[in-house]
Amino acid sequence: MTSLTASHAADLVAALLFILSLAGLSQHRTSRAGVVYGIAGMALALVATIVVAAQSISGGAVALILLATALGAAIGLQRARKVEMTQMPELIAVLHSFVGLAAVLLGWNSYLEVESHGDAQTRITSDLLGIHHAEVFIGIFIGAVTFTGSIVAFLKLSARIKSRPLVLPGKNALNLGALGAFVALTVWFTITPNLPLMIAVTVLALALGWHLVASIGGGDMPVVVSMLNSYSGWAAAAAGFLLDNNLLIVTGALVGSSGAYLSYIMCKAMNRSFLSVIAGGFGIEAPSGGEAEEGEHREVRAAEVAEMLAHSRSVIITPGYGMAVAQAQHPVAELTRRLRERGVEVRFGVHPVAGRLPGHMNVLLAEAKVPYDIVLEMDEINDDFAATSVVLVIGANDTVNPAAMDDPSSPIAGMPVLRVWEAEQVVVFKRSMASGYAGVQNPLFFRENSSMLFGDAKQSVEAILQALGTDGRHEAIPAASGTTMADR
Repeated sequence: MTSLTASHAADLVAALLFILSLAGLSQHRTSRAGVVYGIAGMALALVATIVVAAQSISGGAVALILLATALGAAIGLQRARKVEMTQMPELIAVLHSFVGLAAVLLGWNSYLEVESHGDAQTRITSDLLGIHHAEVFIGIFIGAVTFTGSIVAFLKLSARIKSRPLVLPGKNALNLGALGAFVALTVWFTITPNLPLMIAVTVLALALGWHLVASIGGGDMPVVVSMLNSYSGWAAAAAGFLLDNNLLIVTGALVGSSGAYLSYIMCKAMNRSFLSVIAGGFGIEAPSGGEAEEGEHREVRAAEVAEMLAHSRSVIITPGYGMAVAQAQHPVAELTRRLRERGVEVRFGVHPVAGRLPGHMNVLLAEAKVPYDIVLEMDEINDDFAATSVVLVIGANDTVNPAAMDDPSSPIAGMPVLRVWEAEQVVVFKRSMASGYAGVQNPLFFRENSSMLFGDAKQSVEAILQALGTDGRHEAIPAASGTTMADR
């Protein structure tokens, strides 16, 4: 068996491992195996690529490849050890930007090597030069959009820039104009490739990627991260065509299509237009948002919540990003166990975009060993809130905001939410009365059946556990007096 034949066999096995990885990641119980399949496939692909490359390049070049691989692996392991689960969304956004940048650099390298050096006839037959020109141009465009779009997503997710959407005059016309210019430049470059056009498409795509994501509000960032994942896949596929690498084409297509499908599912869950996501056309703040809304809210203490829970028939916990920030998943899991031992029915209601990454809350709850069968999606549990004694809203905000249903002028109008306010009692765990990530005030805080438990979510749950851990009797504590937004 020649090295080339072995490489093709390795590519086939790696592609199958990537498919098994996606299949494994589709369920909680098989997710660990899915990760292992993905790691094995990538390791096999790297080894096969280096072995084949070693047949046609010098020993010094092979050494540089091995050095770059080792350096990248070391950086990746170091970051993986340090990154918190709450930082995972912005880490993924950064990784997407790397893929986009790699596609841009690869496109430029292909142009300089084939076109500028005049050896097109030895590298590419004349009848395929036009296709090659288009591949270079399209690959650079997709990569550059992915690069700057991912950088903006990272900056928003990490709170380095404001999460509010950028609204430039005629933003949709700007986006459509940029796409039209790209099509025209692609035709021009395919006919007469030249350096100024390469520079023009790179600058155009970098600006478009920045504007697309900057125009989307923070509340819609989970969909944006998913869509950027799809973009990075298509960028990788474009790079595969330039490198004549079948595995890279297959892998990029798998990532691109699965990311696009996930984005479509999330858009359906949020009642958003899939095409609007691609065009950066949603997430615009409405002119009459409810940030200035005032009302009275009622504060409670941990002991009161413990007493409330101890006398409940059923409890639903709706987690959000605040639970992740406070790392409260383990105390929440312990609270769940204690209540179930007392005969209280406890379930979790997870919104499709809870947190800032698809599946974020599910991973946290699985990490804390919360039973899979009591973690339900929004559509599975929404009709049960009306028959529920107590709902604990732990760190969630926009996903439980009734304004999405009641206020047509709200920036999140039309987004399906968890109807927690239908329960007998709602306890909201928050640090303050501040609005959520989408920058929208939540009328839930002022409803008659809602109470606010202020403080760190982890410490609050631990205080409830301590109260439940007494002899079972809970001393009644007067509720805190209502205060208004103006008082805070």
